[in-house]
Amino acid sequence: MNIADGNKLLRCHSRWFFLAITYFLWTAASHLGAQGDISKRIVSIVPAVTEMLFEIGAGEQVVGISSFASYPNDVKSLPRVGALLDPNIERILSLKPDLVVMHNSQTDAIEQMRRGGIEVFLYRHGGISDAIEMLRHLGQRTGRTIKAMMVAKQVEVKLQSIRTRVSKYPKPKVLLVLGREPDTIRNVYASGGIGFLNDMVTAAGGINVFAHIQSEAVRPTAEGVLAASPDVIIEIRAEGLLSPTTTSNQPNVWNALSAIPAVQK
Repeated sequence: MNIADGNKLLRCHSRWFFLAITYFLWTAASHLGAQGDISKRIVSIVPAVTEMLFEIGAGEQVVGISSFASYPNDVKSLPRVGALLDPNIERILSLKPDLVVMHNSQTDAIEQMRRGGIEVFLYRHGGISDAIEMLRHLGQRTGRTIKAMMVAKQVEVKLQSIRTRVSKYPKPKVLLVLGREPDTIRNVYASGGIGFLNDMVTAAGGINVFAHIQSEAVRPTAEGVLAASPDVIIEIRAEGLLSPTTTSNQPNVWNALSAIPAVQK
């Protein structure tokens, strides 16, 4: 076979492959969509899920959001219904939702929704694989199965690409700080060895210094941070708490632990 013949065969195979994938996705969408009613009026108290809904093209079905939701820009005009600790039940009910997304820890609010005949989609903290699976479930519930499957696949491909690229480099020890007292290193909360943030550190080629602790969050002492000896310290802050001044000043707070490699660098 010459090169020209090979190219024709490749194009033919690619065309059949595309048709096969399209048929598979259509069949999967039909099957999944038949398993439950499509939700057309969704209230999401979980900002992460709100982002997922918009990403899979279901934003127009969202009628209410968390007080803390800020992304994408489309959410700015939507009604706010409280958050994890203060859901406004009356406000939620007034929006006449057919599905409410809640944290699985909001037991009282969940019970009130169910008593009112409203279905609840439970959000549980988990790792990257859990988030990807949730994308697929949301696609099923919103009639956006194909889009959700495509987005999930894109995430998986990008993650694998990142893992491959960073695999050739040394793995730094990382302290991922979720919070602490302002301008001090007291009451530090850091990522433990369970959950999405720990998975992100690993995927990016780092080693979470508290990965051995089977918890989403840990509260290490200053001595514990010294013993962990991180090469890198990453701090996560809410967008509204950041400014050029606070951002530039915060690294100096860690000078109190000058013996750790992250500070020495």
